[in-house]
Amino acid sequence: MFTGIVETQGIIKDIRESGLNKVFWIKSGISSKLKVDQSISHDGVCLTVEDVKAGRHKVTAVAETLQKTNLKFWKKGTAVNLERSLKLSSRLDGHLVQGHADTTGTCIFKKETGGSWVYTIGFEEKFAPLVIEKGSVAVNGISLTAFNVTSRSFDITVIPYTYDNTNIQLVEEGTAVNLEFDMIGKYISRKLSLKGE
Repeated sequence: MFTGIVETQGIIKDIRESGLNKVFWIKSGISSKLKVDQSISHDGVCLTVEDVKAGRHKVTAVAETLQKTNLKFWKKGTAVNLERSLKLSSRLDGHLVQGHADTTGTCIFKKETGGSWVYTIGFEEKFAPLVIEKGSVAVNGISLTAFNVTSRSFDITVIPYTYDNTNIQLVEEGTAVNLEFDMIGKYISRKLSLKGE
């Protein structure tokens, strides 16, 4: 479980094919502190640390993860948002994020507005019930607030600190981003869908 508060960024240093999976080696300021079997959020996707060497850590993304997230677009040099899992004694500064991306969205608009940045994120209409006005959404693992919500898009505002310290600054029109919708909303939607069965 995560909070959507990015700790640092990592850089993809090596990518290997392993059957239908991809193995990534990532260099970051926290890599040397990680332990094998830890769960780490990578752009909002929970991946298990498999090895740690020389300030880098190794993770594997399976075929389903690659299909549903923007990890399939990662290349050497890609900047990745990283967050270690939540401690039960920690403050919940963002919102509860599982690290299970629901889908990818696409940036369809970006504008600097007097020191902050507004993005419009498009997504498949089938996910519309999971996004509410002023509700929480994780975009590349960043806890953000949705507004101007429609059935196929929502806006987010990014403050300078978040812009400078995450890979949201690299998101331009046409960029694919990982989306995880609010967990509570997903449970409610599921319960309502079962009423007719």
